[in-house]
Amino acid sequence: MADKSSGQIDTVMREERLFPPSAEFVAKADIDSMAAYETLWNEAEADPEAFWGKLAAELHWFKPFETVLEWDEPFAKWFVGGQTNVSYNCLDAHLGTERENKTAILWEGEPGDERSFTYKELHAEVCKFANVLKTLGIGRGDVVSIYMPMVPELAIAMLACTRIGAVHSVIFAGFSAAAIADRNGDASAKLQLTSDAAWRRGKQLPLKATIDEALAKSPSVEKCVVLRRVGNDVTMQEGRDFWWHELMAEASADCPAEPLDSETPLFILYTSGSTGKPKGIMHTTAGYNLFAKKTFEWVFDHRDSDIFWCTADCGWITGHSYIVYGPLSAGATVVMYEGAPNHPDEGRFWQIVEKYKVTIFYTAPTAIRAFIKWGDQFPERSDLSSLRLLGTVGEGINPAAWMWYHRTIGGERCPIVDTWWQTETGGIMMSPLPAAVPTKPGSCTKPIPGVVPAIVDDDGNPVAANRGGMLCIAKPWPGMLRGIWGDEERYREQYWSTVPGMFLTGDNARCDDDSYYWIMGRIDDVINVSGHRLSTIEVESALVSHPHVAECAAVGRPHELKGEAISVFVTVKDVEPSDELRDELKAHVRKEIGALAVPDDIRFTAALPKTRSGKIMRRLLRDIASGNTEVGDTSTLEDYSVLAKLRGEEE
Repeated sequence: MADKSSGQIDTVMREERLFPPSAEFVAKADIDSMAAYETLWNEAEADPEAFWGKLAAELHWFKPFETVLEWDEPFAKWFVGGQTNVSYNCLDAHLGTERENKTAILWEGEPGDERSFTYKELHAEVCKFANVLKTLGIGRGDVVSIYMPMVPELAIAMLACTRIGAVHSVIFAGFSAAAIADRNGDASAKLQLTSDAAWRRGKQLPLKATIDEALAKSPSVEKCVVLRRVGNDVTMQEGRDFWWHELMAEASADCPAEPLDSETPLFILYTSGSTGKPKGIMHTTAGYNLFAKKTFEWVFDHRDSDIFWCTADCGWITGHSYIVYGPLSAGATVVMYEGAPNHPDEGRFWQIVEKYKVTIFYTAPTAIRAFIKWGDQFPERSDLSSLRLLGTVGEGINPAAWMWYHRTIGGERCPIVDTWWQTETGGIMMSPLPAAVPTKPGSCTKPIPGVVPAIVDDDGNPVAANRGGMLCIAKPWPGMLRGIWGDEERYREQYWSTVPGMFLTGDNARCDDDSYYWIMGRIDDVINVSGHRLSTIEVESALVSHPHVAECAAVGRPHELKGEAISVFVTVKDVEPSDELRDELKAHVRKEIGALAVPDDIRFTAALPKTRSGKIMRRLLRDIASGNTEVGDTSTLEDYSVLAKLRGEEE
């Protein structure tokens, strides 16, 4: 029996399947064997400063750095004394080379409109908008709040800010006016960027109207620039609001990139805590840029001929690092798509893959589970033969969904890079390097070179193999956050106070006998059943492997005898919910992972409460399962009707 106080977590899931990359894939890769990966990782561990210092030569420097790392826990300064510019590394570095006329962005709007930009064209647009920012009084250190749809101008705005040393705060174009105002106030934003509206599932989302409401409570914001996206009528406040196209028509395409110190703040990105106000994660210039670039190249085995599509929104860290900064620094061609994956029908993503001959496809397990629920007929309608590599991001992927992705989307020929990382880490921390590391369904496999994970118990002691514990990072890395905007104490307390000398990720994990890592959910997502600490992700994986389960979430609720009982919320496919199915699912869990993990309650629901980035809000489900009427902060909840139904209905 597990010791409740030890901090170790029992693992009940066993996954033995191993998928090595094909000889054809390996033959064209740079890092082409486990030995090559281990050499790189060992080099980074032995002398991280020499390792990162050598790689930093790939960036353009206006002034060379003098010191690779100054570490005064918990504060890191990377490439001290150097001056660079992220916009320069993403754009100017490719001018005058064969990449100058290479396509940088392939964009498709939800209604089907298309645009593309070469690196040279993108450079000109970014320079023009950087000059627009200057005419509006924006300079080094000023915060620009961006609330825009997934259009090229969103990336252009981000790159224009970095060009002149302004700090951007991208807010996902689905947040409420109150959430925008909170973020604007916390960041003391000076300028607001938005659009008239955005397309979503064939409807127009009134972004400008939302911004008008937000700006009434954003006293620091002086001006607002509005992109005309859909052409609907909007209210323009004279002296405050300006049309994007009118400002751009008068702007010069000549705007040299500003030399910026390596630790110049680059962006703030707000993440929701389970309680309390959202926290502004701050990233800086050189270290983040290098880490995003190298992880993109390593994890996605990037080649010049690739067409890379990350389906995230630039409102999240994934869009920052793997739509804009990582790929463009590497000279890649990226696909951007504005709309929903199921408009006009559930085959839209696969039509885009076929149309643009996408070679690398990077999406979330939440989306993959939706694809499974919608049915194989949609991907089968499209030619997916251009794909050579698949990726997942955002949360752990259960083995059943992994196998569907492998077979149905990858045709059993594409390696899958299951990437673990966070807003705080800036870039991918653990993932297979696809030509080097054989994959296991559900495992993020190995740490990236330069990343040193540690799994510890509540006392900070390492746990044994195959035992779960708190996942920490033992050494600083270039992409790490530099703090929480305006709140040094919260930064220390949240990330550095629990385990001395280590960054606390907030996730549980285990490391198996092959030194492969498995994410076991958030630290809060552990259920203590009769002294056994079980990870919710393992219970969920067992249930999702049942053919009638589309999606589920397991949480704990108080139990007089066991301490906690397992309560599961299940979304089904192909059948109607019934008592017989409930019994069948309990028997399935017993067969898959044992009696200890059999749920006490199974509730069927049409949908689960999720954040706007697609993550299940298990905190709300814990409250519902426990009968609590107070459910805390719901500012990031996508669909309030889901919560209302769950609270009001047993079935």
